[in-house]
Formats: sequence, structure tokens, C-alpha cells
Amino acid sequence: MKLLLTLFFVLRISVAFAQAEKEVEKAILDLRTAMLAEDANALRGLTSKHLSYGHSSGVIENQEEFLEVFASKKSDYQQWDIRDQEISFPNKNLAIVRHKVNAEISGANGQINKLDIGLLMVWTKEKGAWKLLARQAFRMPQP
Repeated sequence: MKLLLTLFFVLRISVAFAQAEKEVEKAILDLRTAMLAEDANALRGLTSKHLSYGHSSGVIENQEEFLEVFASKKSDYQQWDIRDQEISFPNKNLAIVRHKVNAEISGANGQINKLDIGLLMVWTKEKGAWKLLARQAFRMPQP
């Protein structure tokens, strides 16, 4: 009987984490879509008010600074292709995401910057919705 109960709880936890993984994957895709569309309102809904957003250049932005980039159209995110994504859950309200991105971003001067970067993101569940809490980009090692 104990084995059956243990098996039941393990299965229940596995199902819960599988559901959470799907929710986080959707939030990541929604973030990508909002960045490409330069939709600051959607980005506000996907990010925590405590956001720490680190760029590979070393620039770090809070939520308002991050949103201003999109509201002011200072940058135009033209391409954002995600690969090699891994998601882990230290607990039911926290997700750690690692992936790589190939991106093309046009600056205010019209120059296109091509990026091949890695990202570490921390997502937190706030009032039932996954929000980006922290993100740090880093340059990929060159072969």
C-alpha cells in the first residue's frame, strides 16, 4: 500500500512539473513574440516588476528601462531564434531556463547587429502566471 501511495505522489508531481514546463515554454515564446512585435504592454505582463535584465554587453536594466527600449522603438528586434533550451524547476514557483539565441537587432542608426548569445533566465510564478524575474545574456565562446 505504501508503494502505491508513493507511486501515486511521484506520478502526480511529475504531471505537475510537465504542466509547469509547458507553461514556461509558452511564456518564453510569448516573450519572443512580444519582443519581435515591440509590444511593450505585452512585455510588461510577461515580466516581474523586480526584473533584472542583463545584456551581453554588460548593460543591466530594470523593468521600466527594459520596456522603454520597446516603447521608444530604439531597437528593432528582427530575428530571435531559440535553440538548445533546457528548463529546470528548483521548486513549483521558480524555473531556470538556459538556451542559445541567434538574433538580428537593428539599432537607432539602422545598423543591424547579429548576435549569437547564450541566455540564463529565471522565471517566477506570480499570481498564477509565469513572469521573467531575471535574465543574463553572455557571448558564446568562439571556436
